Amino acid sequence: MGKKIRRIKKLFHKNLNDALQKLKLTADGTSDSIEGCLDCLLQALAHNNAETSVKLQESGILQVFPRLLSPHCSCAAKVANIIAEVAKNDFMRGSCVDTGLIPPLVLLLNNKDHEVLLQTGRALGNICYDSHALQAQLINMGVIPTLVQLLGIHSQHTALTEMCLVAFGNLAEIESSKEQFASTKIADELVKLFKRQTEHEKKEMIFEVLAPLAEHDVIKLQLVDAGLVDYLLELVEEMVDSNKEDDVSELKTASDLMVLLLLGDESMQKLFDTGKGSVFQKVLSWLPSNNHQLQLAGALAIANFARNDGNCIHMVEIGIVQRLLNLLDRHVEEGNVTVQHAALSALRNLAIPVLNKAKMLSAGVAEEVLKFLKSEMPPVQFKLLGTLRMLIDTQAEAAEKLGKNIKLVERLVEWCAAKDHAGVMGESNRLLSALIRHSKSKDVVKTIVQSGGVKHLVIMATSEHVIMQNEALVALGLIAALELGTAEQDLANAKLVQILHKLISDDISAPEIKYNSLIMICTIMGSEQLRKEAQDMPFKEIVSKLRRHENKLVAQQALVTEQRLVIES
Repeated sequence: MGKKIRRIKKLFHKNLNDALQKLKLTADGTSDSIEGCLDCLLQALAHNNAETSVKLQESGILQVFPRLLSPHCSCAAKVANIIAEVAKNDFMRGSCVDTGLIPPLVLLLNNKDHEVLLQTGRALGNICYDSHALQAQLINMGVIPTLVQLLGIHSQHTALTEMCLVAFGNLAEIESSKEQFASTKIADELVKLFKRQTEHEKKEMIFEVLAPLAEHDVIKLQLVDAGLVDYLLELVEEMVDSNKEDDVSELKTASDLMVLLLLGDESMQKLFDTGKGSVFQKVLSWLPSNNHQLQLAGALAIANFARNDGNCIHMVEIGIVQRLLNLLDRHVEEGNVTVQHAALSALRNLAIPVLNKAKMLSAGVAEEVLKFLKSEMPPVQFKLLGTLRMLIDTQAEAAEKLGKNIKLVERLVEWCAAKDHAGVMGESNRLLSALIRHSKSKDVVKTIVQSGGVKHLVIMATSEHVIMQNEALVALGLIAALELGTAEQDLANAKLVQILHKLISDDISAPEIKYNSLIMICTIMGSEQLRKEAQDMPFKEIVSKLRRHENKLVAQQALVTEQRLVIES
């Protein structure tokens, strides 16, 4: 038996070697003789791809292939098939590129023969597999408009459409492809193809192309105009009550894609249609659903619609807030974190316009949001903080009420130290500052001082973000003005005086930072302990220089501060 196998292998290698030799000699000869050699190569590749590929490389036969890829050559499909098989081996892809196979293969995409197109697509796909550089080269050679055209012409040919979809999926990951895709009819072709599909796998293939393409704002709008959203809504309706794994997966993908289309400003406004859009109306019905995926998609959709002040005001007027509160209430105890996050995102965005704040506070938004204070999930914590901060902006009464809530303030102070979660830490500091700035209440200041919040506001004054520095300084100024005696030890422990010295000395400090720091220096003169610290530092020289500052407000405040320092010295 062993001898027989060895004889077969010997004969196989002889046939392969004969075919390679003959192919090199007859590459310019008759098509019949070449066809036989190519068939032999394909058989050898099917028998042992890696070994045959090495022999092909060593024989130098790859250099012959560019000539055989001519559109007029009847064996072009077989040659492309051989290249596709060879390029399955990553060690062969470089040789395929070096022997100049890509340009003639790209030209073959203009062929009308299905088999030529199919094998050419496979060859290009395998050569460029997992190489962004080679895929970018294909884009520069203009394959995208050609492939989109092919999809339109051969949309009834299953194998060719799949080849195009695989190519689109790979090319769409390259950022430079998006502009080219946007200049074609890709949106129309994909939506038409999508609507004809009945198999889950085919729909998944199209979804995988649509998702990266839908990240581009122009293509988002094209997909909306092509009717994709209406079709996605139909899909959702069909799948919503199904427990089949494929249907559940399709429901998630369809609703996620719809939300993605709402991330573009133009596409979002088109679908909102001043609150009359069918899509907007439909997502409202998803909020009370028992399906978590639909609840999530509905809340995310509202959060996206709420990126425009006019939309926000309209949505609050028609009672969206109560629907979101009802949804949140269902997820307080061991709820779905993604739904909590999405609903809080929507509320935060709705709370941005000044006209909405009082209405949302009256609707009990703050009380509902506070139920999630116990959450240990940073994304939920972050949105919770942002929602409260937006709600109390310019709302003195609400800021005072929340600022006197010891549980809230203590949780904020805890999160101000959450160094592992920079977003939560930043938002906690900003809300702590906002409670003081908007309430201007002695009781709020006392609550924050007693809960240990002062040191965090002093640290916040050293933030790399000017807006946060400024918010901290204004809050600290109010603390010093309203409750200096209560706060002086905490201010001293947090090294406030040294920080103020650095802020007015530093050339990179923004004018508003210098201005508020100068006001703060005057205010802390009311504390004997802080005054002594200031007197031990060279404040007068720096303040004197600031009298000549190019910003008039800084220069004027520097004069006032200098006079105060002289009086106190």
